[in-house]
Amino acid sequence: MVKAPPYLFPLLVLSKRLHSVFLLRLFNDCFAVGFLFIAIYAYQHRVWTVGSVAYSFGVGTKMSLLLAAPAIGTILLQALPFKRAVNAAFLMAQVQLTIAFPFLPVNPLGYISRAFEFSRQFLYKWTVNWRFLDEETFLSREFAIALLAAHLGFLLLFTTTRWLKPSRQSLPGFIMGLWESRPLLMHQQISLRVTPTHVMTSVLSAMAIGLLCARSLHYQFYAYLAWSTPFLLWKSNLHPIAIYVVWAVQEWAWNVYPSTNASSAAVVGCRLIQVLGVWWGAAKDFSEKDPSTDDEHWGHNHVE
Repeated sequence: MVKAPPYLFPLLVLSKRLHSVFLLRLFNDCFAVGFLFIAIYAYQHRVWTVGSVAYSFGVGTKMSLLLAAPAIGTILLQALPFKRAVNAAFLMAQVQLTIAFPFLPVNPLGYISRAFEFSRQFLYKWTVNWRFLDEETFLSREFAIALLAAHLGFLLLFTTTRWLKPSRQSLPGFIMGLWESRPLLMHQQISLRVTPTHVMTSVLSAMAIGLLCARSLHYQFYAYLAWSTPFLLWKSNLHPIAIYVVWAVQEWAWNVYPSTNASSAAVVGCRLIQVLGVWWGAAKDFSEKDPSTDDEHWGHNHVE
């Protein structure tokens, strides 16, 4: 649906680290990323309820998928009427309550504090991300604040210049429009511009941003990158040879154990290339013609 070239397909199955994460370690990240791609596939086919349920199950499996929430929020708010988008959010919350139901009556505070442990801090010696920094800097409050600021800055940049492109509105205008009743034809036009490519690009770029700005990543987090990297590099308009080179460097870096200054710098550098590259590459989206007429099958889909 996104018309990715066949030369990307080998990169989806050649990762040694990914085989280790899925087949040898059995981390729950494998199941979380599975739910994420089910949600993406459902959203691409405009099956919003299934996508929202799958995404919420993924969040219930691994909180890391909350990194995609800003992009998914913009997708739903543009593709659906405001009330239906809110209903989708309530549905996700209901799934979380259903998952938590066996535990909440017994120890509600313990469950909530451990299931969504935002204050958790991984050990420096196990991290793959930002390990080229000295330990004192890595653990400092100033560095944590800097990463948070960078994360928020990237989210604002992508939201205002990329993720809201289907609406053709500024962020303030889009927010104001949520409280007003748009004409039906206008809403349908916006909804049809939420194409499968836009869905894939938005969700995967949000995950890449979050992983770039995470202070600590362990090796199992490669599950979120391995299948995203080929697409993001292709959307960056890199030459196929450059795509394979960046992928190979990233694969090498994630297979170095324990992480070194060089491998950690390569991890961060490759992800920075993907984030900045997909932002640059997505600039052409919607610039030449209305994508709602680009794919005949897509254009004839109705808004569920």
